[in-house]
Amino acid sequence: MKNESLNATSKEVKKNSFRIRPLVVTAILSAVSFILQLLEFSVPLVPEFLKFDFSDLPALLCAFALGPQWGVAVCLIKNLFHLTVTGTMGIGELSNFILAAVFTAAAGAIYMRAKTRKGAIAASLGGSVLCAVFSLASNYFLIYPLYMKVLLPKETLLAMYEEILPLDGNLFACLAVFNLPFTLIKCLLVSLIVFFIYKPLSPVLKGKG
Repeated sequence: MKNESLNATSKEVKKNSFRIRPLVVTAILSAVSFILQLLEFSVPLVPEFLKFDFSDLPALLCAFALGPQWGVAVCLIKNLFHLTVTGTMGIGELSNFILAAVFTAAAGAIYMRAKTRKGAIAASLGGSVLCAVFSLASNYFLIYPLYMKVLLPKETLLAMYEEILPLDGNLFACLAVFNLPFTLIKCLLVSLIVFFIYKPLSPVLKGKG
């Protein structure tokens, strides 16, 4: 009778641990993601306000280890944190969340169907391409109109692109020539790093090591 009671208690502890662990892992990865977001930097051949960072890396790790919904949660939490230090009145955080959520949700969903090396490659490529293409629509119809209404006039914003490559003031062309490849390369670099570090980290993230 005593052994049965101990076994029942042990099973209950494991069950509770299984429920709590995703929350703990998501919280930790969200904090790491926020720190990485603070370490943003400018890169050549794109307007200075397009900043590069690796904050999507923890989110993709979380999506692969626990599921796409947890990866999206990391994207949301890190941007809520970043609102405390924002310089874009929340517009940059909105854009970051939308694109990061598309990237991690798509990649995580694909990986859940095929948890192999090939599956990880397909997930990373699929998520990266979808995110880059989606950035055209989100920037053109939502983010840049908000940005130009609240922060910078359209002429000033387009001038930053024109300094690098004249595109006759065509906003969609600017986004297609600069933002799309910028987003694609960013996602692919994050995916490449995750591809090499996910396997050794996976047991820790899943609580199996």
